[in-house]
Amino acid sequence: MKSVALAVDEATPSGIAGAIARLINSGDLAPGDRLPTVRELAIDLGVSPATVSHAWQALAGVGLIVSRGRSGTFVRAERTAWLPPRSRGLAEPRHTVARLDLSTGTPDTALLPDIGPALSRVPSHASTANYYDLPVLPELERVLRASWPYPVDTITVVDGAMDAISRTLDLVLRYGDRVVVENPGFPPLFDLLEHYGVERLPVEVDEFGIRPESLAEALKSSPAAIVLQPRTHNPAGVSLSDGRARELSRLIGSMRTADATVVIEDDHSGEISTSDDVSLGSYLPERVVHIRSFSKSHGPDLRIAAVGGPRELIDRLVARRILGPGWTSRMLQTVLHDLLTNDQTVAAVHAARAAYRSRQVALVASLADHGVVMPVPDGINLWLRVEDERNAVVQLAAAGIRVAAGTPFVAGPTPEGGQFVRVTAGLVRDEVDSVGALLASATRA
Repeated sequence: MKSVALAVDEATPSGIAGAIARLINSGDLAPGDRLPTVRELAIDLGVSPATVSHAWQALAGVGLIVSRGRSGTFVRAERTAWLPPRSRGLAEPRHTVARLDLSTGTPDTALLPDIGPALSRVPSHASTANYYDLPVLPELERVLRASWPYPVDTITVVDGAMDAISRTLDLVLRYGDRVVVENPGFPPLFDLLEHYGVERLPVEVDEFGIRPESLAEALKSSPAAIVLQPRTHNPAGVSLSDGRARELSRLIGSMRTADATVVIEDDHSGEISTSDDVSLGSYLPERVVHIRSFSKSHGPDLRIAAVGGPRELIDRLVARRILGPGWTSRMLQTVLHDLLTNDQTVAAVHAARAAYRSRQVALVASLADHGVVMPVPDGINLWLRVEDERNAVVQLAAAGIRVAAGTPFVAGPTPEGGQFVRVTAGLVRDEVDSVGALLASATRA
């Protein structure tokens, strides 16, 4: 193992943390290896113990090391085997962040509507005594249809967007199939596809959505499914334009095997998006399954998403679900219907949408003031190009800010070989200029 002190080029908290991170990434420091004590390394580097201690805090904040009290400090081994691989780096450890956690990709709880009044209006007794009642409350279905981006055959509700994606893929995939995914894209989707044993076909995205030439190349492999995010793309923050939707639909419709390819649209942040509600279902209704989640707008713990598409496919999804969970709680459906139709709740969601947009605009302006120019993303996330992903994550952790490393979001080679971090800009309520300055500095780390 290399001497830790010899690997440090810059004896500052971020410099020390970056050197340790590189040793861990290269394998020179392995999981379980014991690190020098704070005092030992401080003497070797000729710095104060506080300087090394700050570096140790930054490394602990991004999950690279762990303190075991008198036993010492060690390179962390994997602790969350129950999580899929790409989710592990996004999930831990949050308690060590000193000041601001911008890694979560979750909405600001202060901007979520109050569900207390809706809960108080739920009937005190279960709304059904029949296991085979309709899976969707008729009044909720009417509200969903009125807001759907195109006339759809049928709609049901399931337990969140990933539940909808998983259940749809269950119906259309066989081992060894190919699936088109966006690059960058959503890490849990990549983990799910690995579970199915299928091949990913990464396609590039630009400010209007999937690039047509990239999709055209992928379609040569006759994919069984195409999974895309029509609005507030996570992590890139871009949204599909209507012109791009028409172009992509034309490409898919011209495939020899078009009738065998299902398009799955994950509209996970629709209610807080400032972009137009665009869907390939307007042009290919017989091939599109459109999913709308209410987690970002009304609360992740509601665990409700609507899924609509061709009757034959959705009926199969509902029939299979009857043999498992059966249906999504009609009590929760009643709550969602109340939230979608109550004037105060609707106003609260509109205010949240405006607040997220304002925060994105302010943070992008601050980045520009510090030399990093980029378009304003939609939704709550910002996809920030950096020179070195790990160094950027560690440097920001040293300053008390946690961001998500970009690697789990990448499905293939990135444009020009770039590296990125994902920043949940929607959580930056204040200190915008200081956060922008730190982010800008981290891009050059």
